[in-house]
Amino acid sequence: MPRGRYSLHDPHDHSPLGEEHFQCATGPSGWRYVSQVTGSSGTPAGSVDLAIDDLGRPIRLQLRSADWQVRGAAIDGVTWVRTDPTGEHASEGNVRAHTFTGTSPAFYVGISRLLRLTPGQGATRIRLVHFSAPVLAPLTVDQSWALVDRTAHATDNGLLQVDEYQVSALDTGEQYAVHLAGDVVLSAPGIELEDLESPPSQLS
Repeated sequence: MPRGRYSLHDPHDHSPLGEEHFQCATGPSGWRYVSQVTGSSGTPAGSVDLAIDDLGRPIRLQLRSADWQVRGAAIDGVTWVRTDPTGEHASEGNVRAHTFTGTSPAFYVGISRLLRLTPGQGATRIRLVHFSAPVLAPLTVDQSWALVDRTAHATDNGLLQVDEYQVSALDTGEQYAVHLAGDVVLSAPGIELEDLESPPSQLS
């Protein structure tokens, strides 16, 4: 059960945004990730709870940020309910998309499990619903993902397989790299792995 800490920063000017303290685990029905997010001052800033099935589909998503809350799942595409800070109003949404995304490292792992790419396969297009902190406003985005490299690194616990993905935003043309080791993100835009208490799990 990997447990650790990511540092979060602005991917453009690299100003610190806070930290995400996480733990994740595989199970008979898929994978689950839970975390607590703190701001740059160390104060609580939200939480993430994502569960995916063995095919990588989101069976439960719960996000909290600045008193806003989103609950979602893969139903007729993806469906979610977003609640305002007062708790008096809730808005529902549904998009013919593949899964969710956002600032949490959890989403990169979930997308990689959904796509199950192999090196040299070429790019695969995917439609996502992105929730932006702090108000968790939904935005539908299209990306392409390609697994460009897979390397094995020797560690004290045996070989660690690291996958390098190239992700392209189809609306802006922006490209960036995401490095994953099993169910742990080693690096991605705005994300750095700072501490890991146990080895990553290799998802099947």
